[in-house]
Amino acid sequence: MQKVNDNQLKNLVEAAIFVADAPLNIDAMKSSFLSDFSVSTQQLNKILKQLEEDYSNRGIRLIKVASGYRFQSDESLGLVLSKLWQENAPKYSRAMLETLALIAYRQPITRGEIEEIRGVAVSSNIVKSLSERGWVKVIGHKEVPGRPALLATTKVFLDYFSLSSLAELPSADMFEESLQQAMDAADSESNQHEQEQGEVPKNTSTENEQLH
Repeated sequence: MQKVNDNQLKNLVEAAIFVADAPLNIDAMKSSFLSDFSVSTQQLNKILKQLEEDYSNRGIRLIKVASGYRFQSDESLGLVLSKLWQENAPKYSRAMLETLALIAYRQPITRGEIEEIRGVAVSSNIVKSLSERGWVKVIGHKEVPGRPALLATTKVFLDYFSLSSLAELPSADMFEESLQQAMDAADSESNQHEQEQGEVPKNTSTENEQLH
């Protein structure tokens, strides 16, 4: 096994995380580009801590998410940097976001339990869309008549929201407040666009009923 000093190791780890297609965890590092080097987990933790500190006051941050470490832009720059992409970020219906929130905070949970809490039926397309995004998966079946599927979030969900574990989720009250603000902003933006085009704004309540 080859030896590597801290400076060389730091450069290797930094470059690997930068070029990787997905977050890298320590096991993945040791089994791939570091497989020919004698490197301990303790060394890697030390190097990763140094890199986190190096990037702490820069536009790029080293972030630990559920699947490992990755570089991403500082959250405060998101709105400005979004202008780099011509396509708008996808907008999700209130029904989908509320369903995702219930799965995240009440998991494992069945579709029937979600419907009982929300008071309306959950469209199969909502669960399908969340599954196709890789945010939600079936982890088993509840031992009751019919054995309904138990839904839970995935590492992909945590990675997308820059979380390393479910313990980092904000309080349910904070999440609901943020959700309400986001949906109100989306509704306002949509109505403004329609008025600029000379169109009559849609009836929001009717639209929401159709989403359910």
